[in-house]
Amino acid sequence: MSDDLIAKYGDARVPRYTSYPTAAAFSAAVGPDEYAGNLAHIAAAGPVSVYLHVPFCRSICWYCGCHTTITRQDAPVADYLDVMKEEIELVSFAAGNDVPVKYVHFGGGTPSVMKPQEFSALMAKLRSAFTFEAKAGVAVEIDPRTLVAPMIDALAENGVDRASLGVQSYDPIVQAGIKRLQSFEQTERAVAGLRSAGVSSINFDLIYGLPKQTVQSCIETVRLAAELRPERFAVFGYAHISAFKKHQRLIDEASLPDAKQRNEQAEVIAEELQKAGYLRIGLDHFALPNDQLALAARNRTLRRNFQGYTTDDCDSLIGLGASAIGRLPAGYMQNHVPLGLYAERIAFGVLPTAKGYLLSEEDKLRARVIERLMCDFEADLGQLSSGSGFDTGFLVERNDRLGELMADGVVTISGERIVVCEEARFMVRAVAAAFDAYFSSHGHTHSKAA
Repeated sequence: MSDDLIAKYGDARVPRYTSYPTAAAFSAAVGPDEYAGNLAHIAAAGPVSVYLHVPFCRSICWYCGCHTTITRQDAPVADYLDVMKEEIELVSFAAGNDVPVKYVHFGGGTPSVMKPQEFSALMAKLRSAFTFEAKAGVAVEIDPRTLVAPMIDALAENGVDRASLGVQSYDPIVQAGIKRLQSFEQTERAVAGLRSAGVSSINFDLIYGLPKQTVQSCIETVRLAAELRPERFAVFGYAHISAFKKHQRLIDEASLPDAKQRNEQAEVIAEELQKAGYLRIGLDHFALPNDQLALAARNRTLRRNFQGYTTDDCDSLIGLGASAIGRLPAGYMQNHVPLGLYAERIAFGVLPTAKGYLLSEEDKLRARVIERLMCDFEADLGQLSSGSGFDTGFLVERNDRLGELMADGVVTISGERIVVCEEARFMVRAVAAAFDAYFSSHGHTHSKAA
C-alpha cells in the first residue's frame, strides 16, 4: 500500500463503528419514556448483556478519552454506587425481574476503584433485580497499579471470569508523556493474583500513536507483555481529541507520530503478537488460537459492540451509570453524562436517559453490513439484505466514497460481495464509513482511521 494512500485514509477521521449509527446521531427527542416503553418488551428478545459504567479514577492519564472523574476520596464513589443501585431498581421495574442476563461488563473509568464490599453489594443488587443465567460471564476492567488482594478475592467470589488490564506501553519515555507510570512487575503481580483466583480469560490493552512512541518501543512492549500470556490483546490507536478532552492538551502534539508512523507501529505490534502465537482478530484484537474470540472469528460469528470485538451474541444491552449507552432491538439509549444530573433524575424516580436513536429498517441493514465488514473484512450484501425489503443497489449506486475506495484498490466488488483487500485491512473503518448514511454530518470528532 502506497504512502499516499496510507496518508489519505489513515489521516481520515472516522468512527470506530462500535455501533451504527454512532452516538453522534443520537437525539434528545428519544428519552426516558421511549426507553421505558422498549424495556417493557426486552425479556421477549432473549438474554441481555449489562454494562455498568464506573466513572472514577485515582489519577488522570493524559491520553484518556473516557468519561471519568478524578477523586482521591472514597465517598464520591460510594455515593455514586448507591445511585446506580437505584437505577438498577428503576430499570428492573420497567423491564420486569425475569430478564435473563448472559453477560455483565464493568467499565470506566476504573471499576476496580470500588471497595471489595461495594463490588459484592453491586453484584448482589444485579442478581436480585435480574435473572442470571447459570454460566453468565462477568468481566471487569482493571488498573493493575491499584489492584489489591481483597479486591481479587471479591472478583472471584462474584463470578468474574474475564479481566481487561490497561498496559498501553512499557516504554518509560512514553509513560512519562502520557502521565501513566506502570511497571511490568505491577502487571505481573495483577495477572498472577487473578489467575490464582480462577479468572480464566485476561486481556491486555495496548495503544500505538502515543507521544514519543517508536516502532522499537512497540516491539519491546509486546515482547514483555506476551511473556504473561494473556488470552487476548486489544490494540488501539490513540485518538487525540483535545478540543473535547482538555487534559489531552497536556500532550505535546509535535511528539505524536504521523499517519505513516502510526501504521508502522500498528503493523509491527501485529507482527510481534502473531510471532508470539496470537491470531489477528478483526481490525485490532488478537487472541490465542483456542480462545473463544478466535473461534468466533473462524466461525464468522464474531460481533462488535461498545467494548470492541466480542463473542457477546445478545441483541440487547442494558447500560447503567452516567454516560452509559444501552442497545435495545429498537435502538440506542444513553444516560446523562454529568454525575449530578444523572443522580438528580434517578432521585426523582425517572430513568436517566439523555438521548438516543430509534433504528429504521435501513439503519438495521446498514448496521449489519458495517458489522460484517469490521469483523470479517467482507460483506455479502445480498445475504445481509435478505428479508429486509431492500434492494441492495441503493447501497452501492451513486456511492462516491465506495467508488473512490475501489479506484484506489482498497476494496473489490464481485456480484454483491464486497471484500477489503488484505493489505488495506487497517483502513476498514474508512470502508465502513462508505455505508454510513450519517457520516458526512458527524463532523471531525472521530479518531484517525489508522
